Amino acid sequence: MSKNNQVFNRRKFISMAGISAAALMVAPRFAFAGQQGNDRKIRIGIIGGGFGAGFFFHEHPNCIVEAVSDLRTDRRNLLMKVYKCSKSYESLEKLLKDPKIEAVFIATPAPDHARHVIASLNAGKHVLCAVPVAMTLEECADMRAAVQRTGLTYMMAETTMYRQGMLSAKQFYKEGKFGHIFSAAAEYNHPGLEVLYFDNGKPTWRHGLPPMHYPTHCTSFLVGLTGERLTEVSCMGWGDDSPMLKGNPYNNPFWNETAFFKTNKGNPFRVEVNWKGALHEAERGEWRGNKMSFYYPTAGNKEYTIVKVADEIGHDDAGFQHAANTVSPYEVPAWWKTDLLPATMRHDSGHEGSHTFITHEFIDALVHNRQPEVNIYEAIAYTAPGIVAHQSALKGGESMKIPGFDK
Repeated sequence: MSKNNQVFNRRKFISMAGISAAALMVAPRFAFAGQQGNDRKIRIGIIGGGFGAGFFFHEHPNCIVEAVSDLRTDRRNLLMKVYKCSKSYESLEKLLKDPKIEAVFIATPAPDHARHVIASLNAGKHVLCAVPVAMTLEECADMRAAVQRTGLTYMMAETTMYRQGMLSAKQFYKEGKFGHIFSAAAEYNHPGLEVLYFDNGKPTWRHGLPPMHYPTHCTSFLVGLTGERLTEVSCMGWGDDSPMLKGNPYNNPFWNETAFFKTNKGNPFRVEVNWKGALHEAERGEWRGNKMSFYYPTAGNKEYTIVKVADEIGHDDAGFQHAANTVSPYEVPAWWKTDLLPATMRHDSGHEGSHTFITHEFIDALVHNRQPEVNIYEAIAYTAPGIVAHQSALKGGESMKIPGFDK
């Protein structure tokens, strides 16, 4: 049994009526009400005044924001205001020298993640970092080695894992309602991303970023649910010879990429990451099982859907017989209102309510000296397949093997 499955087998699910305080415990460690006796305080440093300003460490009863950092003065000031913190540093390097800081949240540009995380681990700090874990397979290996060598805690802040719809999918999966999930799909559409390619006329780290180098909002929908590993991929890309793509540091010719993965269980998984086109913005997943399927809302539709196998026989519009499966809407509970979170954090937050859950998962993992759900092995399992997928796209869709990093 894999380490990931062992973690999932420790999670017991109970039924839930509505969204009262007696909420379904998606994972026992989220049931904060039973752990209030632990008064340990984690002193954390926040690095990165963009994405880093959207979390809630100052609201967690086991956390103190000790200091913040950003290269830009305006962003440092914003971080101090958000986290009610009076101490700031002009750089990560200076912050890491602060002996009071036990852990850091790194929300710096994606190409810097591996370098910044390894520097933080070497400085003796536990790390929560924005996605993805790395930009290359070599960096993935370096990150794994650093975590193993230091013995410190690393967590990737993957928002998909704590979206309200994903929390419901976890409930269904542990209750066995899907039966066998025989195929899945996910898509991340961010049309108009090119507006972030330049800042004051200068290219940003996003200029020409290969879509599959930012795959985790999709891959986690399946890998994070079932524990499967993505082992093979064929990927196709689309570009339009736009001048805006010229001269990008990744030599990437594609705006959009679609990958077809095979899992270690032999299941297919389709992933789309799209930056440009007539697209609805979306971060969604769908899971198809032999007993039940669950679908995130599609473009223009805000309704989740459940399909269940039925014994009755129906007829299609041409008169042919087929199974009359039941199709019904599903109202996702507002999990953030429940006792899955500390009382001080039970409010809506970014990325479908996930930011408070990410905050709590990291701090709680440190307080209770356990592995976070998205540890280094999970983070790489979400990231590395996209890196190989982009290589496949550059080779016209050639089928390629995806290396494993679970040891």
